[in-house]
Amino acid sequence: MSRLPDGFLWGGATADFQFEGGFNEGGRGLLSHDYETDGSQENPRHHTMKMNDGTIITPKSSFFYADPVPQEAIPVFLDKEYYPSHQAVDFYHHYKEDIALMAGMGFNVFRFSICWSRIYPTGDEELPNEEGLKFYDDVIDELAKYGMQPLITICHDEVPMHLALKYNGWASRHVIDCYVKYCKTLFERYGDRCKYWLTFNEINAVKGFGPCGTRESDGYTRYLGAHNMFVASAKAVKMGHEMMSGSMFGAMYAMSELYPATCKPEDMFHAMQERRENWYFIDTMARGYYHPYAKEVWNHHHVGTLEISEEDKQILFDGQLDFVSFSYYRSNTTKAGDPWFNVGGSPNPYLENTPWGWPIDALGLRYCMNEIYDRIQKPIFIVENGMGAIDEADENGYVEDDYRIDYLQKHLSAMADAINIDGVNCIGYTMWGPIDLVSLSTGEMKKRYGFIYVDMDDKGNGTLKRTKKKSYNWMKHIIETNGAALDE
Repeated sequence: MSRLPDGFLWGGATADFQFEGGFNEGGRGLLSHDYETDGSQENPRHHTMKMNDGTIITPKSSFFYADPVPQEAIPVFLDKEYYPSHQAVDFYHHYKEDIALMAGMGFNVFRFSICWSRIYPTGDEELPNEEGLKFYDDVIDELAKYGMQPLITICHDEVPMHLALKYNGWASRHVIDCYVKYCKTLFERYGDRCKYWLTFNEINAVKGFGPCGTRESDGYTRYLGAHNMFVASAKAVKMGHEMMSGSMFGAMYAMSELYPATCKPEDMFHAMQERRENWYFIDTMARGYYHPYAKEVWNHHHVGTLEISEEDKQILFDGQLDFVSFSYYRSNTTKAGDPWFNVGGSPNPYLENTPWGWPIDALGLRYCMNEIYDRIQKPIFIVENGMGAIDEADENGYVEDDYRIDYLQKHLSAMADAINIDGVNCIGYTMWGPIDLVSLSTGEMKKRYGFIYVDMDDKGNGTLKRTKKKSYNWMKHIIETNGAALDE
């Protein structure tokens, strides 16, 4: 029952600022995430920088709320801080080795993000950076050697630092034009070798300086920025379809399943309202228009009314997504009185948690797949799923990660049931972090997801040697049987 349809895409997913490194090489410009420090559960990561007059800037500084930001204020990095995106795990110099390791598992797709500032260092240039384009040429050509398709995330929670400082990031429509120019360059360069594209990553969850480049994270700025991203995405989709015959476009959403804490009517209704936090983004981009409940979402976030022009409405309709992709790591519960978009939710006594407190709910993945497909009736693509854990490597770097095998066996079986029993049209599955990388939420290295261990600690120390974990060969067997081995 678990064998999947022919042509199913199996692979892994990464993000440039967590995986790529090489931040000061090849003409790459600075990103809004480059000033984000490492952290831990006890000490969350945050933006820290120093201006040229010696002023230390933190997220609470008035700098982030100045309008406009003084252009003479050029930020620099602090020696005492560790900024993980600068090295990450150095895919920039290990891409051939890493692609060969993934190909050895049988991957036929690899999801990676292109670093915007590697192509347009400030975002405002008229011509792209050839060295940056050449790097991704080499990556895509290396994938082709092994028969692996690229799944490209055009913008993964980042903007060039210049666009953040000068224009306040996605709060400015100027950034729409910069993004469309960037997309046109990618389509011209890679369109003959790439079918699958994601315009944005977890667009329903991004806000603030790092992901959006906005100094404010209030409701109005967040939803204004989201609208500008909707328009940018739609323009890119329409242009991409015109430039690349047969291309398919999605955007990616964070889709933790959400259950009412009880069957109390007020809890049920609150869960429906909170779920619309996600549907707001999916409906607008996949259906091509704002649903009437959008006004209620704006009210809850003190947005007021966004003025949507007739021109923008037409752009959204013309640039609908071809498929819906999403991340799934956990489920949440909610009850009346909980704040909207409360990621932690209420405790679920029926589930176990990861070491980072994330509930483990394989059936929730099947539930989520059905929920999206029933509503949107377009193909879906699971582009992130996995378990962050503290892996204990032996002296050779080998990890007995049976807990990861158990997690994936249950989740992949639930995925197969959704496809084979429920009839959900799912294109593929790319597991998050097939090679260990830096955690987005905490900036730690010890929160590991991969099939492949990387010798590096939370401060970037280590040999960066790659070693296969136990789960590597287990997943290889699952892929070579196209899921049938899940029944063994």
